[in-house]
Amino acid sequence: MVYRFTIISDEVDGFMREIQIDADAKFLELHKLILESCGYEDNQMTSFTICENGWEKGQEITLEEMDTDADEDSYIMAETELNEFLEDEKQHLLYTFDPLADRVFFIELSEIKTGKHLKEGKITRSLGEPPVQTLDFDEMFARNPIMDDSSIMDDDDMFGDEIDSSEIDLEGFDISDEF
Repeated sequence: MVYRFTIISDEVDGFMREIQIDADAKFLELHKLILESCGYEDNQMTSFTICENGWEKGQEITLEEMDTDADEDSYIMAETELNEFLEDEKQHLLYTFDPLADRVFFIELSEIKTGKHLKEGKITRSLGEPPVQTLDFDEMFARNPIMDDSSIMDDDDMFGDEIDSSEIDLEGFDISDEF
């Protein structure tokens, strides 16, 4: 089977990528095609998230092994085939390309072509410019005066000027008043 994916961004109007890839391919191959189609470097801890019921986040497939809860299954791109999680047309995924800013591409499995196979995936359509790969937080702070240092509350603003230690009830804690 061959999967045809449509990839869009909520950051850039007119951006769209279409990728065709064999259903037996690993998520890593899809990851590399997305990077190639956008001209991105392979230097981020990207991940795919399988969506259920529209865009509700489900299982995550990561680039590298992550220390996760032992009760949860862990999947990495290099070992996980697309067809392990994708089986229906119109199924959705999220591709996190900028994990520090939690920026994603929205992906839809647009078509499944049965009876066909591809040796390697290919970019079949490319429209518009992709969003920048990573945000420069210093630049964001410089452009957005709401986010500058003067707007950040310090502890004194949040809790008042002084803390009266006589108002703190230490009963129930194993804390002594002596240091």
